[in-house]
Amino acid sequence: MPAIAHHVGVACKDPIALEKWYVKHFGFKRVRVVPLGAEQIVFLKQGNFYLEVFNAKGENPEPKHTGAGPNYSSWRHLAFAVDDVDAKLKEMGADAKVTAGPMSFDDFIPGWRGAWIADPEGHIVELAQGYKDDPTPPPAV
Repeated sequence: MPAIAHHVGVACKDPIALEKWYVKHFGFKRVRVVPLGAEQIVFLKQGNFYLEVFNAKGENPEPKHTGAGPNYSSWRHLAFAVDDVDAKLKEMGADAKVTAGPMSFDDFIPGWRGAWIADPEGHIVELAQGYKDDPTPPPAV
């Protein structure tokens, strides 16, 4: 049986601010708190997907990410499908710290648009509109 995507763990300096941002803008809700002495792990859920929120133990030694995220070996960004990128950015107002876009990818997939924003901790989040799977992708070689 294949494994099913479950969650992404994220370490942050201000877990409450991060939680409030994902709840407000992407419909997550708090579904579990795991106490760890003076700290805790918080699970946020949206649909069948979870964010596991940890307290960061130190400062990030790297500069804040920009654009669509890092270009070195790393998770690049977390993406959310939206009906309309521009409408979502407008709805988010000042909470949408745009790092790239909005831009169109019609050359690759007609109707596909995207914008990248930074969450309160500087993690890059993509807003994706109109992505469609290729019904016959080439095999990996």
